[in-house]
Amino acid sequence: MLTNALSVRYYQRITDALVEMWHRGNRYTELQLYLDGYLACLRHTSALEPYWIHRLEEEVYRFLRDASNFELTMPQTEVNRY
Repeated sequence: MLTNALSVRYYQRITDALVEMWHRGNRYTELQLYLDGYLACLRHTSALEPYWIHRLEEEVYRFLRDASNFELTMPQTEVNRY
C-alpha cells in the first residue's frame, strides 16, 4: 500500500492511463511498455525516491495483473414495468 502522497498521485495517473489505453485497443505488451517507460522517466528525473518508485512499480504491476480492472462496465438502467 502506498502512503506517500506523491506516489499515490503517480499511481492514479498511471492506472487511469493504462485503463484508457486498454479501452482504445492496446493490449498487455503495450501497457507494459508504457509502464516501463513511465517508471524509467521517474527514475531518470529523480521525481521520487527509489524506494517509492519500487513500491509504485509493485502496486501498478499488481493492478495490471488484475483483469477486473480492465472490464467494460455497462451503465445499469432501471426499468420499472408494472
